[in-house]
Amino acid sequence: MFEELFKTIQDIYGKEGTIPLHAPVLDESDKQSVLRAINSGFVSSVGKEVTEFEEKLANYTGSLKAVAVMNGTAALHLGLVLSGVKTGDLVITQALTFVATANAISYTGAEPVFLDSDFDTMGLSADALESFLRENAIFKTGYTVHKGTGKIIRACVPMHVFGHPVRINEIISICRDWNIRVVEDAAEALGSKVNGKQAGTFGEIGVLSFNGNKIITTGGGGALLFQNEKLAARAKHLSTTAKVPHAWSFNHDEIGFNYRMPNLNAALGCAQIDRLAEFLIKKKMVAQKYKDTLLSNENIFFIGSRKDTEPNFWLNTILVKNKAMRDLFLAESNTRGIGCRPVWELMTDLDIYSHCIKDDLKAAKELRDRIINLPSGVPS
Repeated sequence: MFEELFKTIQDIYGKEGTIPLHAPVLDESDKQSVLRAINSGFVSSVGKEVTEFEEKLANYTGSLKAVAVMNGTAALHLGLVLSGVKTGDLVITQALTFVATANAISYTGAEPVFLDSDFDTMGLSADALESFLRENAIFKTGYTVHKGTGKIIRACVPMHVFGHPVRINEIISICRDWNIRVVEDAAEALGSKVNGKQAGTFGEIGVLSFNGNKIITTGGGGALLFQNEKLAARAKHLSTTAKVPHAWSFNHDEIGFNYRMPNLNAALGCAQIDRLAEFLIKKKMVAQKYKDTLLSNENIFFIGSRKDTEPNFWLNTILVKNKAMRDLFLAESNTRGIGCRPVWELMTDLDIYSHCIKDDLKAAKELRDRIINLPSGVPS
């Protein structure tokens, strides 16, 4: 049942040794870039590579500004702070997401609201969002208020799962009607597009991650994308402990965060982003090989591109018929040294978030039981 797919994986990545889910691709250009930063003496949060990486990110994504930070979770937290999220607020997101999305909401003192996913995107469903607001919210004195708790629904965080774009235009339109700020979680979606426009650039604030397993890496790192220069300037100020610029004195005009990306990480990012176009081409070739292999397999469905979207195929994803088949596949693949993985547990299944407001999560529950991620690194 799975043999042909296992053979394809080994043909792509080789038959010797363990095949990881997604390994970084590092070469001499990466080493030389980091070495130049070391030789400059600027290895922490001050250095020209930080500025260069931010400029390259902004240019690549078509954003007005980018602000680099220490990781994607810090970027999400800062994006929510910039959106005015406060203690006691509610923030809508999806139950099928990595825990960092929910944790960043919790850092602000707000509480996540977990809604269902679209089956074809795996991300936040615009229909579920609209239904939830219509049934559970009222618009009052300029804010959207949850009927049951009286709390303000301040923001929405849609997340592009494995690089597959959500229906972001519909989500932003709904949130605009309800005066809800959008922080677009594109941590996994650098290079993904909707109608030619880069993921992370649809909302007022977009968030990226450059963890070691992402499509490009800075080791650890993240960034915020902005179309508003004043908002970007405030992000940079807050991310550098809100220190007022001065030649020698230390004055901090509000409570800030020590979130800036170190120069060594940015130096690696500068080299990596120069090869992003190459990485995307190779990853699409891998996705096509998986798709072709599974065309005649009635037990396994490959999640491909939706109309008008170009996913980056950060992680190639298949759906099997049920949880029992999923577990059998994972047992067989990992016994062979093929690093396949399931999707995360739903946030509402974790004790820390089991009390939160949610809808029926019908699609999310089925996706949780059927998703498998295949090895998806850039092949040599």
